[in-house]
Amino acid sequence: MTILCVRFQLPSADEAALPALLGLLEEFTPVVQALPPDTALADLRGAERYFGRTAVELASVIRVRALALHGVDCVIGAGSGPMTARMALQEARPGLTRAVAGDEVREFLAGRPVVALPGVGTKTARTLCEYGLDTLGRVAAAPLSTLQRLVGARAGRELHEKANGVDRGRVVPNAVSRSLATERPFTRDELDPGRHRRALLSAAGELGARLRALDKVCRSLTLTVRYADRSATTRTRTLPEPTAHSAALTRTAYGLYEALGLQRARVRAIALRAEGLDAAERASHQLTFDPVDEKVRRIEEVADRARAKFGPRAVMPGTLAA
Repeated sequence: MTILCVRFQLPSADEAALPALLGLLEEFTPVVQALPPDTALADLRGAERYFGRTAVELASVIRVRALALHGVDCVIGAGSGPMTARMALQEARPGLTRAVAGDEVREFLAGRPVVALPGVGTKTARTLCEYGLDTLGRVAAAPLSTLQRLVGARAGRELHEKANGVDRGRVVPNAVSRSLATERPFTRDELDPGRHRRALLSAAGELGARLRALDKVCRSLTLTVRYADRSATTRTRTLPEPTAHSAALTRTAYGLYEALGLQRARVRAIALRAEGLDAAERASHQLTFDPVDEKVRRIEEVADRARAKFGPRAVMPGTLAA
């Protein structure tokens, strides 16, 4: 077990706190990948040799330091690869690291629902379940040719490998400053698609306002939906053009959500992340000659000036988009 997946239990989805917590992980290893708004992967292969401790022992030290220095608890999953660590995190609890050793991976995966596998969305899971492949154990036992007929050649091969515990992923160091994120948790597991869309509207409005305040635009948008069973689905879409326009972000967020095909899903939280940030002055804007779009952009400018003068609550994010 050399990879840790650490989720910091922040009071709210406050991405401003994440860089300092990533710095804590970087005291142990330079190979840290941020998964905003509150999670990170850390490759501890070098750290295990340097400190003479196992990854699970180092996880305990990380937890204690996070509490002592930042007042933040965390839950940690450990595995031989990023996929295993992320799935172990789903069963982790505060104060106890969920570790899955290399020879335990197939047994650990076998009884889990196929939707729990990172990268498997609701549509793919529904297709597999229609053919009785509702657990990863059954997927692992299915012939490769069968999976490829159901979900495609490349996706079928990747699914077959992952279900059999083959984890070819790696931790890719990145910079959290290249993204902005916000999350909308629900007070109870929410079934109503209308409330899901209102959460997306609010989150996209907030991201747009934050981007414009920083004179930034983003190139892509990532949607993460967390469910009542602690699993999550993440999808990313590249924007037609780099933007900080709340209405454009909202349309993309709605498209990502509808592509998931959720039906009576018990949703615990919805998060949006703007990625590929760049200076707004470098971005080009395609003129549309749409009076409605131009009017919305002018209203955004007025709202931004109101926030700058009277504070962030002067105009609630998301109220200007449709």
